[in-house]
Amino acid sequence: MRTDKFKELRTELNESSKFVLGSNKVLQVALGKTDADEARTNLHLISQRLKGQVGLLFTSLSRAEVDEVIANFSHEDFARAGSRATEEFKLSEGPLENQLGPLSHTVEPSLRKYGLPSRLNKGVVELLADHTVCKENQVLDAHQAAILRVFGNKMAVFSLRLLAAWEDDEYEEIAADNGEEGDDEEIDFDAIDAEMA
Repeated sequence: MRTDKFKELRTELNESSKFVLGSNKVLQVALGKTDADEARTNLHLISQRLKGQVGLLFTSLSRAEVDEVIANFSHEDFARAGSRATEEFKLSEGPLENQLGPLSHTVEPSLRKYGLPSRLNKGVVELLADHTVCKENQVLDAHQAAILRVFGNKMAVFSLRLLAAWEDDEYEEIAADNGEEGDDEEIDFDAIDAEMA
């Protein structure tokens, strides 16, 4: 999870909302796995949605306010292994630079470890031949993701998605499922009325 951006959101909503992330099994037991052992009516339906990278949002905000907060929370970030490349990224033969200028000589051994044909020439990191790091829509491995990070190329979006809501013993399904792995890293949330807590 991209903790820095998420921490900012938690701080911003500290007065009205609490985010709960943790073991899905523990959260399921706390809410109740079946209608026989649920803490309040229909909470077992929320419990059934706790699969994968999900959390709970306890809030006193209105549903419209929650929808707005979630819709507006989206940040570009570096892709991780397993993400899909959003564009082709190529490096040309010669001295290597990123957005800050020439690469530091200390990075060169890592670049070689990641599979780039590079060398150090009088303190300047050079690429020995043109190299395609990734092609559009290609699933990235750990080395490709690390190279993209070195060159400051952000190919992922960190966002939140509301899966379901529970308020006054009423359950509402908002998204059909937790979705599939994709280009973006998403954390799914089930919103629960704060009066329950």
